[in-house]
Amino acid sequence: METDPVTPLNSTPEASNDLARDPRAGSIPETTQAASSSVHNPTHNSAESLSTQIHRESAIAPFAEIFIGRATLYPGARWLIYLALAYLTFGVLSFLISGLRPEPIPAWWTMVGETRMMLAVILPAFVMARIEGCPFGDFGLPAQRAFGRDFWAGTLWGIGSLSVLIFALAAARAYSFGPLNLHGVRTFKFASYYAIFFLIVAFFEDFFMRGYSQWVLARGMHFWPAAALLSIVFGIMHLMNPGEARIGIAAVVAIGFFFCLTLRRTGTLWWAVGFHMAWDWGESYLYSVPDSGTVAHGHLLNSTLRGPDWLTGGSVGPEGSYLLFVLIAGLWLSFSWAYPEVKYRVGKGISEVPPSPPGLLES
Repeated sequence: METDPVTPLNSTPEASNDLARDPRAGSIPETTQAASSSVHNPTHNSAESLSTQIHRESAIAPFAEIFIGRATLYPGARWLIYLALAYLTFGVLSFLISGLRPEPIPAWWTMVGETRMMLAVILPAFVMARIEGCPFGDFGLPAQRAFGRDFWAGTLWGIGSLSVLIFALAAARAYSFGPLNLHGVRTFKFASYYAIFFLIVAFFEDFFMRGYSQWVLARGMHFWPAAALLSIVFGIMHLMNPGEARIGIAAVVAIGFFFCLTLRRTGTLWWAVGFHMAWDWGESYLYSVPDSGTVAHGHLLNSTLRGPDWLTGGSVGPEGSYLLFVLIAGLWLSFSWAYPEVKYRVGKGISEVPPSPPGLLES
């Protein structure tokens, strides 16, 4: 091992000896020493400057990465374009159907309204796919996996987990099934209607919150920060539901965050769509309880909830029960065990994602 210090490149033993022999050489001026020090450590000044620049930019980095990119419109800007297109699409569709609304308004007209909202968030994503230079399926709904194994697995998990919650309430004497409310053909008619209706609701809510929005924001702020932000927005959206309460909103945020986990582990939204549809169908039709504060017309049973609100959820329904948070924790653990592999690779920070194929907005 060498123990002698490294000799600077711009000095030689001979030069040092000359200075020692020649008394006229005197001492080395301070300016010369500073220059020599700068030569000996050429990266000192540049490193200090870079450190200062990094410190200055660190405070705005999380926001800058959302709205500032290198070769294309920034993720935050592209998300705002998507939201603007969704708003315009919603307005156009509202105008087109405004003259078609029958009087009096039938029960099935609510499905028309939900379809309008579903199209308003999905159709603009096809435009954004062209801008991004990627297939529409990258946003979570690939056609080749439509209504496949993930969808039906999510459906089973959805109705199964809701059944666990309902039977726990029944065991605590907080829920009773009651007699049938429907008979004959009406039983199958309303069962089919609500299956289609809540499938549309699931497409609207899951794609709006976890489709293109999740895909593009995750490129600026990473997957989980984007998931947390959009899950909170998902909860705020439910404030418009009649009979909703703060505990119900917290539950919606939690279940939205769980849906983000299913997206990350399956790579698509099909599992979440199946779960979402089955859960809402089970609440509104099969077990006939309030769903986010709304009691559906044409439910199957004359069921009742009784007991303290912390247990039954009160006007919110089982989604407002404290037991739901225990259920979500169990879902998170069991789903993580059943689906251990991360398959959603797009949503990473800008520095971690390879450049996208050339798109319309790239310079």
